[in-house]
Amino acid sequence: MYVLPDELRDLLKIEFGKLVSEEELIKVLKNEKYVVSIGDTVTFTLLKHNILPFFCIVDYKTRRGNCESEVIDKIKSYGEKSVQIDNPHKTITDELWNTIKDAYNDLDNKYLRIEVNGEEDLASLAAIYLAPSDVTIIYGLPNKGVLVVKPTNENKRKVKEILDKM
Repeated sequence: MYVLPDELRDLLKIEFGKLVSEEELIKVLKNEKYVVSIGDTVTFTLLKHNILPFFCIVDYKTRRGNCESEVIDKIKSYGEKSVQIDNPHKTITDELWNTIKDAYNDLDNKYLRIEVNGEEDLASLAAIYLAPSDVTIIYGLPNKGVLVVKPTNENKRKVKEILDKM
């Protein structure tokens, strides 16, 4: 299990990928084979544009509190399979890590919805670090936009540096 110490919170503001607008996001993702979305708002955005992520990780919360019912309903309608896991604030539990790892190990089992009881904010670190090279990971950066991340060796190295400090 990884736990984020308070003194490392600023490290999470590192932009691993390309910061894009919603319009740019849709253009970029139209040609991607495997997309992973982390967070309710980005997952909802994809679904409303008929882009189906390979898997998504959601907690039905936003910075402003609980998601609106429209967002929850749309996300809950997605997925051939759903898994519920516990993941407390500022952590990446072994359960979350292994669920992401298992999802990547079964690329034929599409459209998995990972529902987190707790918080999914750090899931992007595990998703980037564990991802095969043909996956594109997207997640929101509060008050800035959406990050589109390819799991390059450089991005994995940056994530590993953060994980090693947790």
